[in-house]
Amino acid sequence: MDDSQPTAGPAIDPIDTARSDQYRFVARLLSAPPDQALLAQISGLQGDQTPVGLAFAALADAARKADPAKVEREYFELFVGVGRGELLPYGSFYQTGFLNERPLAELRADLARLGVARAQGRHEPEDHIALLFEVMADMAAGEIAQSAAGQAAFFNRHIAPWAAQFFDDLAIAPSARFYQPLAEIGRLLTDIESRAFTLAA
Repeated sequence: MDDSQPTAGPAIDPIDTARSDQYRFVARLLSAPPDQALLAQISGLQGDQTPVGLAFAALADAARKADPAKVEREYFELFVGVGRGELLPYGSFYQTGFLNERPLAELRADLARLGVARAQGRHEPEDHIALLFEVMADMAAGEIAQSAAGQAAFFNRHIAPWAAQFFDDLAIAPSARFYQPLAEIGRLLTDIESRAFTLAA
């Protein structure tokens, strides 16, 4: 009988765990509308008096008041639409005014170097904000092996040039109700990460 125990991987810093959780949370809500179960979970979130805490408290309050069908419709109007949604959450569009342009090609090359492939069944271009945040979540959690400098380089190349503007636009989009406080969470996360990477440089 083999009594050997599996070797634990390197411990993840609690700050990086929190970063990963926040990236993944925002990515989940930007990739698909929340169902009733997720809205119930969000409604139980607690905030504090920090800007991030207040934004999470506002989102929890919005979740408590939300009707899943109305949130699904809001998501459709914001990101899908008939023809197109109110927002196009893609890096190429924000940086060039067009979809599938050079920023997407550059991103695909970097993702290939990281060994990241688009998940089966997902058809949107890889420069969708949700996918980019998922990559950052995986980096922070150590699921994609990348140094702090490597994370900073990816963030500064593929997220920093446009994500803050996207979240500003989401905050004032005509259909945004539930998604308004999420826009603030995303904007704050982007700003905090940008400052942290600048200080670490």
